[in-house]
Amino acid sequence: MSYRTTLAEVLARAVAPCAEPTGAEGRFPRGAVTAFGATGLLGLTVATEFGGAGLGLPEAAEVVARTACVCPATATVLQAHYTAVAVIEAYGSPWVRGEIAAGRHLSSLALAEEGAGRCGEEAQLLTPRCTAVRSGGVVALRARKRQVVAAGEADSYLWSSRPLGARDGLSLWGVPAHAPDLFVPARPDAVGPSGSATSTVLADPVLVPADAMLGEDGGGLDIVLRTVLPWLLELRAAAAGAQGPRLEAVDVVRRPADSLAPS
Repeated sequence: MSYRTTLAEVLARAVAPCAEPTGAEGRFPRGAVTAFGATGLLGLTVATEFGGAGLGLPEAAEVVARTACVCPATATVLQAHYTAVAVIEAYGSPWVRGEIAAGRHLSSLALAEEGAGRCGEEAQLLTPRCTAVRSGGVVALRARKRQVVAAGEADSYLWSSRPLGARDGLSLWGVPAHAPDLFVPARPDAVGPSGSATSTVLADPVLVPADAMLGEDGGGLDIVLRTVLPWLLELRAAAAGAQGPRLEAVDVVRRPADSLAPS
């Protein structure tokens, strides 16, 4: 079965029915995310050797665009997930990649920070204030990450910090959501689509293994510029371009799978 056929089925069966309560009540679309995982769509961009579909940014953008027509919150969650997975695919462990492909792992982005001022978003992502201090095989990360999608709902966060020892750049980490001393406030931020669980995540500090670093110390700046920003901006543009009247969203769910090809 093609991913387009699978997507059409998931939109009709799992996403559309919960879209209204998700938006009206601010309820995280857990059922929709579970369905994306069970059908392999969370692992759309994971390599086939780990059980994924082995597809790329164009296909992820199509999935996000079609989903945005039905449920903006679910589409926002997918934007963060697919962007984080693009980095995990290049630098993450085989186990995590296999878990994503199996639909058991949702990832998100924890890159923007409190106290970063009013500079543009891209500048904020390139200049983290998060400190990283190593003691043996453990690293303490201390920060207030803001506008984190699926905060408290994701299984891991792509997290940025100042380098451990490098003079320039930034470092990236895969931080497990269950790590001790991660705190998500009960009330989500007033940003992002209702139901996307966009909120602040606090680490004061959070302890992670030193091998949780993704890429080289200080090398995260290049990863953000070459991978994170291109994926994030392309997926956001896909979602924004797909938004339309509710009638159009229903039509997207009902139309034949063959018509889901990009125009």
